[in-house]
Amino acid sequence: MVFDQISVTDPLNEELSRFVWSTRYRDDQATPGEDTIEKTWGRVARAAAAIEREPDTWYARFLELLRGFRFIPGGRILAGAGTTRQVTLYNCFVMGRIDDSLEGIFDALKEGALTMQQGGGVGYDFSTIRPRGSFARATGTVASGPVSFLTVWDAMCGTILSTGARRGAMMATLRCDHPDVEEFIEAKREPGRLRHFNLSVLVTDDFMKAVKNGDDWALIFPILMSGDCGAEEIVQSAWGGNTQPAPCRVFKRMSARDLWQRICDSAYETAEPGVLFIDRINANNNLAYCETLSATNPCAEEPLPPYGGCNLGSLNLTAFVSNPFMPAAHLDLRELAAAAALAVRFLDDITEISRFPLFRQYQQIHRCRRIGLGVTGLADALAMLTLRYDSAEARVQAARAMECIRNAAYAASVDLARERGAFPEYRADAYPERPFIRALPAVTQAAIRSTGIRNSHLLAIAPAGTISLLAGNVSSGIEPAIGIESTHRIIGPDGRYRDFQATDYAYASWRSLRGPALEVPSYFVGAEDIAAEDHLLMQAALQPFVDGAIAKTITLGANFPKSEVSALLISAYEHSVKGCALYRPTARPAVIAGRPGVIQAVVDRQGRYCDVEQECD
Repeated sequence: MVFDQISVTDPLNEELSRFVWSTRYRDDQATPGEDTIEKTWGRVARAAAAIEREPDTWYARFLELLRGFRFIPGGRILAGAGTTRQVTLYNCFVMGRIDDSLEGIFDALKEGALTMQQGGGVGYDFSTIRPRGSFARATGTVASGPVSFLTVWDAMCGTILSTGARRGAMMATLRCDHPDVEEFIEAKREPGRLRHFNLSVLVTDDFMKAVKNGDDWALIFPILMSGDCGAEEIVQSAWGGNTQPAPCRVFKRMSARDLWQRICDSAYETAEPGVLFIDRINANNNLAYCETLSATNPCAEEPLPPYGGCNLGSLNLTAFVSNPFMPAAHLDLRELAAAAALAVRFLDDITEISRFPLFRQYQQIHRCRRIGLGVTGLADALAMLTLRYDSAEARVQAARAMECIRNAAYAASVDLARERGAFPEYRADAYPERPFIRALPAVTQAAIRSTGIRNSHLLAIAPAGTISLLAGNVSSGIEPAIGIESTHRIIGPDGRYRDFQATDYAYASWRSLRGPALEVPSYFVGAEDIAAEDHLLMQAALQPFVDGAIAKTITLGANFPKSEVSALLISAYEHSVKGCALYRPTARPAVIAGRPGVIQAVVDRQGRYCDVEQECD
């Protein structure tokens, strides 16, 4: 078996890349055998081009885009496109609203199981489930609360994985004013509990104001039936995706700062929960005129409506660096823009050829045609430009690259609308007025008003962990490199783990040019050596050019004080990011890494999203 056409400069990286390819993405049922990565690229390119009027022309263009890992489609696309497997090509989904009844809860569980069986990760908002201790008059029973049902979903996920299905993950969200939010915050303190879930609290603007002002905070839930509340306090609040306020019972009032501190302490100590600034997510949603968002996919780069899905792909920025490590090193923005435009067409074609586990998913996805074009290899590209990840100039260059991708992607989607029509939910009186659209170049705004646009959303930055290993161990997503040398623990198809020693792609490239004897330049900097605020500033620098969200883990140094977590997360809110997740190397090492001191790289090699049963890209 030959793993050809890959640009790796270290034999250890080639061994790791070959293992990832052969166990994750190679079609082992193909006839004739798929025994090279070139054949994998060919299979995927031909599948995407099959719907084109000139399939041979677009096959050749897509193949060139994939070669050398210039563009890396999401893992489900690589593994499933052009095969005979009955799988979805979408990485992850947000599932439907969970009705607050036993029948509704288990209907939602069934839908999740069917989706995970085909390889999709799932996200749910559990806020619609009544709190623990609530009395249900119809049955005379007492509710066990949303956190109890997380264990049911967790068991389902483990059972599905035991059947040999591709490993997926789940996201659970809960409102910051749900009466069980304190239990939710603490749900993963017990090692090994809810190992298939990531947890995020939906944090509102009102809550952040209450934290700032030192106000009390009401934990509430909608009145379930007439007389349910008696003489207790009632407030009006929107809930569960409904925009109109409804009467809600106040279960408890507590200090907003105390609740905020519990979130901060748990995130510091266990890497859970993350926070999602849900009002900001909705305010900046291109489709706020027709949908309300309350959940994301498992790694939080795609806030999605009920039954929405992620169609992901990443541009490998290392492939667009000219004259690496030289004084004339630069990102070739013209080539990057051309690749971004072609990737948009590729991903739009994937929407047409993908299967969907549920018909509701098919309907929702085709109404909006979201795609999630992102980047990977950012940290390595910056090193090849001789820039430290935590420098102001690095953030300028990263933002410039993302702005280039945004502009090219939106222009390409307008061109597709001229050819194929705008997405069905497009409204000429509403879509062009959304904040993200108003920030586009004037010529693109005018084109959207004239023609419409093919895809409601075009950009999301995924973790891209496994596909980055495939591409020669480039740094994943927009994360800093782990270090110049690292160990990756990866599960094989037999359920056993293998450890791989590997060299960071950029460092291996530099060493091949300069030799091993020279002192390592300071621009090779690892995640733990970067200040937490500088992690955040990189995410904030890119968010204005991303209409979805960004999967980013803020790594805290081993000596980062717990007392500073609150200020860090408030800074994230003030920097207008859509969400934030923290990881401290000593937090939950047995769960995060498999064993202390070993980086487990099944997902994205950053702490919060590395539980051993998850594989989200």
